[in-house]
Amino acid sequence: MRRIYLDNNATTPVLPEVLEAMRPYFGEHFGNASSIHHHGQETRAAVERARDSVASLLGCRAAEVVFTSGGTEGDNLAIAGLTGAGDHVITSSVEHHAVLHACKHIEETGCDVTYVPVDGRGLVDPDDVRRALRSNTKLISIMMANNETGVLQPVEEIGKIAAVADVNFHTDAVQAAGKVPIDVKQIGCDVLSISGHKMHAPQGVGALFVRRGTRLQPLFYGGRHERSRRAGTENVPGIVGLGKAAELAMQGFENDDDKKMSTLRDRLQQGILAQVEEAAVNGDGAARVPNTVNIYFDHIEGEAMVISLDLKGLAVSTGAACSAGAIEPSHVLLAMGLRADRARASVRFSLGKQNTAEDIDLVLALVPETVARLRELSPSYGKTVVNS
Repeated sequence: MRRIYLDNNATTPVLPEVLEAMRPYFGEHFGNASSIHHHGQETRAAVERARDSVASLLGCRAAEVVFTSGGTEGDNLAIAGLTGAGDHVITSSVEHHAVLHACKHIEETGCDVTYVPVDGRGLVDPDDVRRALRSNTKLISIMMANNETGVLQPVEEIGKIAAVADVNFHTDAVQAAGKVPIDVKQIGCDVLSISGHKMHAPQGVGALFVRRGTRLQPLFYGGRHERSRRAGTENVPGIVGLGKAAELAMQGFENDDDKKMSTLRDRLQQGILAQVEEAAVNGDGAARVPNTVNIYFDHIEGEAMVISLDLKGLAVSTGAACSAGAIEPSHVLLAMGLRADRARASVRFSLGKQNTAEDIDLVLALVPETVARLRELSPSYGKTVVNS
């Protein structure tokens, strides 16, 4: 059976070039990057080359890049490291749980958090952020791209609001990095988090941009790694892989790979909607990252569709992989105003660099027949759906 992977927002395959760049650091170049002898200094040089590459991807100084274990650590470090008891934080109702649960935690330790809503497209209104500001607001944390819908938030406008109010601004750019160009100066953020495994680097490595002069309290205590912002011996192979993935992402933008991926995604989206009735795009009308489309299919259960497609060789998802097994419908889709049954009937298709036009052809054959079969089993199919 030919297998097609369209769940790249959950994780991406490591590209061959990335794996090849990492390979020497599992064996011959094994030194601790903090050691002053030859073995340590050759790995230190590799770490710093990767730091330069990530800095180029983000449009910042190399000294402003802190290597982490991934997006969750980066989000937690930004939120917990910039706030304390008595502070006020503004975030949105559609953030990744790495942000939402971190905010719940700081609420328990004495912070106050405002969760601004989104509209039916999944967009935050910058005016809602402005109206939520208080005299004790310390941090605004609004994601750059949503992991379930791919919707891009107006982070530049929010960055200007934060600057005028003299409030720190963090954006979770985990689902944006490598898919759309990022310039931290243009965004106006003080802190920005990315994760390697969402951009064809390995799992277990990420980076946090921390603007020079931003006072960040560390989560970990130990050595003075990462300029005392993140203690712990560096994951040299992972960092090298992230650096190589950053280089490949920049080359991809030069070659219009993002536009080519958007063309594939649009053909997938249009092909499904042309063949399947009572289906529509979640987040339609908003700018999205080029690889993602989230579609609801009335009269089915999304998880049943995921399982049925997997049996035919196609991997998709119902939303965030971190919420797999959850019985509640997506908090993102509910926040956008979808009915609970429609949120449960939603499926996310997310492309990666490895996907081809032939993959899309096969998907466009599999999805309509799978939906038709599942609807035949649905007791609601053929009845009028109200409150659409």
